[in-house]
Amino acid sequence: MKLAVTAASGQLGRAVIDHLKTSHPVENIVGIARTPEKAADLGVEIRQGTYGDRTGFEQALAGVEAMLLISGNDAPEKRIEQHRAVIDGARAAGVQRFIYTSVQGPEQGGGFADIVRSNRQTEADVRQSGLNWAIGRNGIYIEPDVEYIDSYKRLGGIRNCAGGGLCAYTTRTELAYAYACLLKDGSHGGKTYNLSGTPISQTDLVGFMNQVLGTRMTYEFVDADSFKEDRIAEIGEFYGTVVAGIYAAIATGAFDNESQFMAATGREHVSWPDFFSKI
Repeated sequence: MKLAVTAASGQLGRAVIDHLKTSHPVENIVGIARTPEKAADLGVEIRQGTYGDRTGFEQALAGVEAMLLISGNDAPEKRIEQHRAVIDGARAAGVQRFIYTSVQGPEQGGGFADIVRSNRQTEADVRQSGLNWAIGRNGIYIEPDVEYIDSYKRLGGIRNCAGGGLCAYTTRTELAYAYACLLKDGSHGGKTYNLSGTPISQTDLVGFMNQVLGTRMTYEFVDADSFKEDRIAEIGEFYGTVVAGIYAAIATGAFDNESQFMAATGREHVSWPDFFSKI
């Protein structure tokens, strides 16, 4: 069975393909990338495909039986039509199974909610496509917190507006494993899974870091408006608003979701003590 992964030059696309290569014939793995040369080192067939280009995706998916659409990163209002073009191209190419990477989170409000709503619309389009589909809803990546540890240490801890809310985090490696499973296994048709680990609080998060690093960092609540101003000042209007929206939504319980990782993959998501013990 020939399997295809979109956004092959991106971090998640690369990780999914690396997982597939451990258990699926390399000659039956296709990576699709807007700029193929950026994925040339993956060791699999790379085809050109740009979200929004229906005809191009029909050609890129020739002979493919199952594919993974990794959600685009354009503005939310643009993603819906771009994804629809990929869905239409897949249907025209005769793709049999269609897997989509959606996201957990709030559907009301602005900031991150705009992204969630665009994902929900693509979910609806996938379900109505006539294809045999499965959908994963990604938890929040925990890697940015790990990458930010030096800053946390300098600040003495984590400061945001999540309060005591629980967040269903995940890791790129775990997501890649889950999507590789969904691509290879046709028994998940018509199912939607929350792909994340056990929900944890910000206090839990800083505690795991302290255990590994031997530090005494703390969690400090910051009101939502102040946190948003801080994020915008550091990373710009668009991303600052999105990040602030995520943490505000954590506070409301929008990410306190039960993990369905076991149902999707046959094993539990990595535990947070195990994950942090290896950083």
